[in-house]
Amino acid sequence: MSTLVIVESPAKAKTIRKYLGPGYEVTASMGHVRDLPASQLGIDVENGYTPKYINIKGKEKLIKELKSLAKKSDNVLLATDPDREGEAISWHLANLLGLDVTAKNRVTFGEITKKGVADGMANMRHIDMDLFDAQQARRILDRLVGYKLSPFLWRKVRRGLSAGRVQSVAVRLIVDRERDIEAFVPDEYWNIDAMLSASGKKFAARLFAGADGKKLEVKNEEQATAITDSLQGKPYSVKSITKGTRKKTPAPPFITSTLQQEASRRFGFTATRTMRAAQTLYEGVEIANHGTVGLITYMRTDSLRLSDEAIAGARSYITSTFGEKYVYGQKRVYKRKSATNAQDAHEAIRPSLPELTPDEVDKSISGDTAKLYRLIWSRFMASQMSDCKMDTVSADIAAGDYLFRASGFTVTFDGFTALYEEASDEKEKKETALPPLEEGMALKLHDLKSEQKFTQPPPRYTEATLIKALEENGIGRPSTYAPIITTVVDRGYVEREQKKLMPTALGIVVNDLLQEQFPNIVDLKFSANMENNLDKVEDGKANWEKTIDNFYKDFAKSLEKAEESMDGKKVKVPEEETDEICEKCGRNMVIKTGRYGKFLACPGFPDCKNTRRIVQETPGLCPKDGGKMLVRKSAKGRVYYGCGNYPNCDFMTWDEPTGEICPKCGATLFKKGGKNGMLYCAKEGCGFTKPVEK
Repeated sequence: MSTLVIVESPAKAKTIRKYLGPGYEVTASMGHVRDLPASQLGIDVENGYTPKYINIKGKEKLIKELKSLAKKSDNVLLATDPDREGEAISWHLANLLGLDVTAKNRVTFGEITKKGVADGMANMRHIDMDLFDAQQARRILDRLVGYKLSPFLWRKVRRGLSAGRVQSVAVRLIVDRERDIEAFVPDEYWNIDAMLSASGKKFAARLFAGADGKKLEVKNEEQATAITDSLQGKPYSVKSITKGTRKKTPAPPFITSTLQQEASRRFGFTATRTMRAAQTLYEGVEIANHGTVGLITYMRTDSLRLSDEAIAGARSYITSTFGEKYVYGQKRVYKRKSATNAQDAHEAIRPSLPELTPDEVDKSISGDTAKLYRLIWSRFMASQMSDCKMDTVSADIAAGDYLFRASGFTVTFDGFTALYEEASDEKEKKETALPPLEEGMALKLHDLKSEQKFTQPPPRYTEATLIKALEENGIGRPSTYAPIITTVVDRGYVEREQKKLMPTALGIVVNDLLQEQFPNIVDLKFSANMENNLDKVEDGKANWEKTIDNFYKDFAKSLEKAEESMDGKKVKVPEEETDEICEKCGRNMVIKTGRYGKFLACPGFPDCKNTRRIVQETPGLCPKDGGKMLVRKSAKGRVYYGCGNYPNCDFMTWDEPTGEICPKCGATLFKKGGKNGMLYCAKEGCGFTKPVEK
């Protein structure tokens, strides 16, 4: 007897083949083998939204090989990923190879380990048609929106544009945030800080109230000066002390969205980069003394559930490595704050073999996969560790007619923080300990200063905060976060500026047009409700055809109405004028966006077709020939720095040139990033380095 097992990728095939042994042939479909045609709508709207699937171009040879292998085999098992997309690939493979979709020929692996593969093989099932219908409904909805809306944008804005159902909502979030920033009016306020000491130890206290205890807001310089003048020569003493304890609990293990957010904050990874590394870890890598092994459980999940076996493994490791007191008293169980959209088919993302430490794994892998494994392993382990415990103290200090407050905390037991602490978008307070203080104690004033401040606008979205916003609003699902961001950037609707996401002029124009003519498409609640409807299809509680029909009828009416209201009209995308003068005709050149990014163009086109690259200089000079160092972008959009005298000088670096000069040879210092960043001289033979000042 021979059994053919079909998975998506060669890496996954290699790992599974190791565990199945003789009698099994494992091969890869290389992702989807069939899809809707690219050149036409491919959906019969008049007859139940029937899709027309065709074999994907370029996969003819692969399909022929799969058919040949299936014909030679006694059994064929479909072992694609355990989610909607994987179910769809299996359904298409079954139809392509003439398999019975009702037979128990579907295998899923929550983790690709010896145990995970054995469990999957022991629990074969038939193809889940509800799961497939949910994927098919999403694909058809997105095709209807894309293929019906894109031609409208071609006619009303410019050729080559496209619109997506979920991506349009993401663009709206980014545009709305940009407008909030533009409309923001800062409020002035002043901080008044006293540097005091007791028993020879200095500490800072901030003005917060009048002598009556009512909160005081200092709005301007005159008010700040009046307060500081009135405090001249006044004694400072401790009015009251409040002591307490506080505990900090560990973050739950990762789900898809939190993994993408944490990798973005900690490593600067894009969501796509994170998922690429996670896919590799899930499918399997070669580890010394272990062979090929899948290092993590399935990485597209909404669930915080952990198996009892995994928790037991974590607790055992924590006890042996850190000691009994570092293990939480009972197993920690985490639940989603909002479980309405949670897909609990899989566990949370965790190491498949908790005993495989990052230090051991680092001997075999490096780069993104090593960083991500350490992150996943540490977060999982920490989730089962004891709380971090702190003693807190707050002192109210009287001076004249005012009250200052000083507060601090001391960690009494580090608990889970001995291993892992979650990164934050906010600046976290470092541990501060106040000197021993007693009520009525006199304090010595060293310095009293006032500082002008202004309230800040809401920050632009980063990939991490946008994913968080999408998740909180119920937009998209684990498998869609990364493609959403990639798509809106690739389409030119959004651009990255120092890891911040900003709408382009094109993105703003398209967003405004969609909001005006197709309000449902960019409405957050409408989009979230559609996601819930797709979940109902997956749960077998809704019919996929009816779900599409309910959406499409209203959408078709909106499209017809938009065509009528905008008959003969076209929306112009504003161009950004620069101070650069066209050397051919004297006009101010404008910034345009093309296939390879932004460039300067003469607004007199087609009479004047002059174009020019946008050159962005840095403060540094080339260490080889002294030329200006310019900001460049690779084909993949990654920033690097190159000499302006290229091609005569080929010097380039990924490290940022600074305005600092090498004290040894006088050349430019370059900044190397990372956790322990440093400045270094790139001039040949110099070798000067120094740490980056914190």
